[in-house]
Amino acid sequence: MRHPGDPVLAIGLRPRRTWRTVKSSIMSGAMFAAFVLISLPLLAIIWALVSKGAAVAFASFPDFFTKEIPIVSRRAGPGMGPAIVGTLMVTGGATLIAVPLGILGAVYLHEYGGMSKFARLVRFMAMVMTGVPSIVMGLFVYVVWTMRFGYSAFGGALGLACLMLPVVIGSTETMLRLVPNQMREASLALGATKARTIVTVVLPAAAPGIVSGALLAVARAAGETAPLLFALGAATHYTRHFFLEANTSLSVQIFGNATSSFVAAQERAWGAALTLVLLTFLFTLTARIFTARFKR
Repeated sequence: MRHPGDPVLAIGLRPRRTWRTVKSSIMSGAMFAAFVLISLPLLAIIWALVSKGAAVAFASFPDFFTKEIPIVSRRAGPGMGPAIVGTLMVTGGATLIAVPLGILGAVYLHEYGGMSKFARLVRFMAMVMTGVPSIVMGLFVYVVWTMRFGYSAFGGALGLACLMLPVVIGSTETMLRLVPNQMREASLALGATKARTIVTVVLPAAAPGIVSGALLAVARAAGETAPLLFALGAATHYTRHFFLEANTSLSVQIFGNATSSFVAAQERAWGAALTLVLLTFLFTLTARIFTARFKR
């Protein structure tokens, strides 16, 4: 009697599909179908932006990116230069405010605060701020800043920074938890202080995740409109002052032109939407390249 593993009997036999293999195939197909369903709305949005926005933004290149916004909205013609500069000013100012404060807050919560009462209170408030509607942040900035000092890019940066701060805190603290304690202990054993250990060991190890969290916060802030309506204004010309004069941004121009009944204004809204997406993509790509080089 031959055994089942005998080479003579093994020739011509086919492996049977077990129930585990069948379940794996079913789940793989379900995941692929879910990916396709999720991709369809994204592809539809990208197609609409490119087909309608490119005809406006690049048909009059470079006037669309450099000229001022027409004062009369029904007049056809390019001009989103002030909105592009305003978006860079407001988003950059919000990043300079929220990212350092968020990183410092996360370092305190994880490295110093631990599970103390004050640290738990800060975590709770950060979680609450994550769910606060953006228009509430805009009203807060309007009461605190705009009613006293008027519309300005700094007021818009404050509103966006309030939205970015809890995102940066949460993502940074999560990345700090992933850094092994052995790295901290090794640095302390070599005589380094706790502060030096955090600066030279912990933060560099968590830097890729921190950058990714900051990018998520910047991407959220760049497309926000509600806080800017209460703090930024809607200027149509270039503004150099960060604290004194009203400014504008691409999201504000998209909102104002898209709700207009004039075709020329709606076309400028499509061009501004495509420009905002391209700016966000460039920021993300630059940060990814920087992170990859930093990891090397």
